[in-house]
Amino acid sequence: MIALRKSQERGFADHGWLKSFHSFSFAGYFDPEHMGFGNLRVINEDRIAPGTGFGTHGHRDMEIISYVLSGELAHKDTLGNVKGIPPGDVQRMSAGRGVMHSEFNHAKDQTTHFLQIWIEPNVTGIEPGYEQKSFPETQKRGKLRLVASPDGADGSVLIHADARLHAGLFDGGESATLELDPARPAYVHVVRGELFVNGAHLVAGDAAKLQGEPRLTLSEGRDAEVLVFELAPN
Repeated sequence: MIALRKSQERGFADHGWLKSFHSFSFAGYFDPEHMGFGNLRVINEDRIAPGTGFGTHGHRDMEIISYVLSGELAHKDTLGNVKGIPPGDVQRMSAGRGVMHSEFNHAKDQTTHFLQIWIEPNVTGIEPGYEQKSFPETQKRGKLRLVASPDGADGSVLIHADARLHAGLFDGGESATLELDPARPAYVHVVRGELFVNGAHLVAGDAAKLQGEPRLTLSEGRDAEVLVFELAPN
């Protein structure tokens, strides 16, 4: 079964310095039909205005992934990490028993556009942790590149959650197939461009929720970037 979550159906918040689309209920946006999907809890598409950002705030017991699309995200946390996250990098922060951090766009003339992703962990109260890796475009062109997993397979960042995250770039005749475990839900989020997902046409901001499907097929992309989540069994 495949169900679509269209871009225009998402929640939206305009804070002036921050414009954010919420795929699932978050902060002031509440929709009991969209509280998450499997152990995927948050996908926020954020645009941070130049010279602004999120002040220091805390998290606990959550696996948080930042995926930057344009601009650069400056990260600082109580673990001692002071990092810049450019497009192509995947950052993972395990909040564990508690961590404080801030995220800023220090550019004077460029908006930072990124996805903030939260996945529920399969272990709580752990030591907080941080990891950041670069995945060049060549590794994602016309294929699905594993970028986050519970075991750090294939050089992916390691998350303390029963989930695997893939990223891919597709244009023209490029296509990819991923064999799925029908017992596990899968979530496909089109980051930009347009793409056919198991025959369904999706555009930027759209998502497909797959349940009981044995296979994922991505095809007929037009400047498409996509994230694919294999999630914990229901």
